Amino acid sequence: MEKVTARLPRDCSIILASGSPRRRELLEQIGLPHTVVPSQAEEDLQGLEPCLLVQSLSLLKAADVAKEQGKDALVIGADTVVVFEDEILTKPKDPEDAKAMLRRLSGKSHSVLTGVTVLRRRDGKSVSVTEETTVYFKELSEQEIESYVKTKEPLDKAGGYGIQGLGGLFVEKIDGDYYNVVGLPLARLGKLLQEEFEIELIWEE
Repeated sequence: MEKVTARLPRDCSIILASGSPRRRELLEQIGLPHTVVPSQAEEDLQGLEPCLLVQSLSLLKAADVAKEQGKDALVIGADTVVVFEDEILTKPKDPEDAKAMLRRLSGKSHSVLTGVTVLRRRDGKSVSVTEETTVYFKELSEQEIESYVKTKEPLDKAGGYGIQGLGGLFVEKIDGDYYNVVGLPLARLGKLLQEEFEIELIWEE
């Protein structure tokens, strides 16, 4: 199958304001050429509701990177959180914290929210959206939790698991966008790029 590459407006360059290898891989998956420039912005926006928090952080990251780019840059910022019983679960502090998170998620559902901002440097136009997916975990045994944490996969993942890795064995079902749980809601992002920024992701010459 011939690889499809997105068609960008003339003199447009895509910048991903994130060091996440998973987000980079997702942009590659949809054929969107881009450069990675991780944001260095301080991410302290305590007190906000999770939906507003991820949207605000995605804008903060995009704006931080955009100020150092040329006028042809289109910057994508994103932020993902796991929410369980109204509490945001960040990346585990250590293996014991990861185990505690997994015990809480066992046999229950939680939400994954990703805020996405696309910011055009030339005229300052920015559009921010939030996508939510509900994830249902099976009942986890203590042995499964112990063994999974020993792989170290949970230690750099919000909520203590990675759905695209071994953590996918714990997920019974989801309601919403799978890629949102990975870190970037592709359908929502694609619609935003096409409708707001004239980027064609699937096209014919």
